[in-house]
Amino acid sequence: MLKREQESQLSGGIYHKIQVDLTYNSNHIEGSKLTHDQIRYIFETNTIGIGDKVINVDDIVETANHFKCIDMIIENANYSLSEKFIKQLHYILKNGTSDSRKKWFAVGDYKKYTNEAGGKQTTLLENVEKEMKVLLLEYNSKKDVTFEDILDFHYKFECIHPFQDGKGRVGRLIMFKECLKHGIVPFIITEELKLYYYRGLKEWQYEKGYLKDTCLMAQDQFKLILDYFKISYID
Repeated sequence: MLKREQESQLSGGIYHKIQVDLTYNSNHIEGSKLTHDQIRYIFETNTIGIGDKVINVDDIVETANHFKCIDMIIENANYSLSEKFIKQLHYILKNGTSDSRKKWFAVGDYKKYTNEAGGKQTTLLENVEKEMKVLLLEYNSKKDVTFEDILDFHYKFECIHPFQDGKGRVGRLIMFKECLKHGIVPFIITEELKLYYYRGLKEWQYEKGYLKDTCLMAQDQFKLILDYFKISYID
């Protein structure tokens, strides 16, 4: 259904809603100041009402780029994850941003400088490619991927922090794609769930319940969307 609506550019359907809601929430978690209505206007009309507020151009560019990323995960939903695919998502997301004009920022490639995230150490620069290969090999070798497997991949991906910036949005796009691939109801981490989501990632290694419960709550919210559009799913 998503592919059909994407190809026909149907307005007002579930494809339309996912594009706006997923883009708004995922970018907003990372600091975007665009409102939900502004995101919707950009998607529907390719325009934005600026008003009196100063708007960061990157917020607009990354919004348009995120729409393309969603198209990419829909088009490639049934394919296995690969380094090439993940790097392409990052390239599309960050292309044309102020980061892309920095010589040291690797758009569509792994980070060039070791960094921290939320005060926590991430994988050292020289180990990123190796750890990504191991993570993908381990994940793709699973016969039956479960909801918890997708969350575990997300946690490990976030810990590696393979990109200089943008890994959170890329990671959440991957989770959505993998839910589609494996017949699992997808979900969108909303602004209201952000702090619970961050806590869940922080505690996953010791207590999986926090992140799992948060994502299940987000999944329940997405089921309401499926019910509205009369789309059946396995509960």
